[in-house]
Amino acid sequence: MRKVIVTGGAGYIGSHTVVELARAGFTPVVVDDLRNSHRSALKGMSELIGSVPSFHSVDCLDLERLHEVFKLEGEVHGVIHFAAYKAVGESVAEPLKYYENNLGSLVNVLQVMQWRGVGALVFSSSCTVYGQPARMPVDEGAPDHTASSPYGYTKVVGERMVRDAVRANHTLRSVLLRYFNPIGAHPEGHIGELPIGAPGNLVPFLTQTAVGLRKQLVIHGSDYDTPDGTCVRDYLHVVDVARAHVMALDWMDQQAAPLVETFNLGAGEGRSVKEVVELFEEVSGVTVPKVYGPRRAGDVSAIWADSSKSRRVLGWRCEHDLRSALRDAWNWQLALQATMARK
Repeated sequence: MRKVIVTGGAGYIGSHTVVELARAGFTPVVVDDLRNSHRSALKGMSELIGSVPSFHSVDCLDLERLHEVFKLEGEVHGVIHFAAYKAVGESVAEPLKYYENNLGSLVNVLQVMQWRGVGALVFSSSCTVYGQPARMPVDEGAPDHTASSPYGYTKVVGERMVRDAVRANHTLRSVLLRYFNPIGAHPEGHIGELPIGAPGNLVPFLTQTAVGLRKQLVIHGSDYDTPDGTCVRDYLHVVDVARAHVMALDWMDQQAAPLVETFNLGAGEGRSVKEVVELFEEVSGVTVPKVYGPRRAGDVSAIWADSSKSRRVLGWRCEHDLRSALRDAWNWQLALQATMARK
């Protein structure tokens, strides 16, 4: 039995990863204080994997309670650390909130792992560590100290913290996964992106506008140096992101400690916000009311991934395209609306 503690495991990427872990034969343990996620995700995960995962409602900033979780669970094979705030714009407005939570929680996780002798960590990082790259596609060797937002900088510092911890603790192995833009929902239903309050990401705002929960979609910026003036990003299906965590754990099992490796997770192509909106309208059959607004603080104009290292080393590649990701996101939103209508 390979037991894996998943911090932030009731969140968007975390819940999909719990499902993939269980289906791959791991025993996932969810640690989440539900401040930024919903208890319904636990029910959805259970329906997909056929059992209820172990769950602890614990804030990772609470070192004593986090340590108690590890003690209660006994032998732990590894940790996947998602628990963090992740909105670029909010981090610009409230940087101290992000520094306290994102860095403090990682310090505690690393501390408890050392105390308990847990030797494998997958760290949820981000392409925001690159800031605005000088060239595209961006690979793992690009400079990673030019983050454009406090959120991105917490990932830069977080990666440094992991590297320093591995250097000091020669029994530790870690994989740093730099996500580009995960979107979509589980194709079988039951779990998807369910933001609390106004969505900070494009696709949930798009789907909520399409069903009438939002008056109109605001596209932040129309004057970027891109083909149509809107930001360009690398969008990939959340299930593909989740699969990468399982592959990272399996790969680490074959490697000697100490170890730190960084991998990009992206589809490898840039798509503009305008393109994504138009493709969503085609997939859903809904014309979405939209306006252009000012640029959002902390956003870069364009970024997409070179994920060849992930393909070569982990054997990972995207199995879903943008159209299927938007279709799954739309089906998830429709399912949510149907559930709300029955209440």
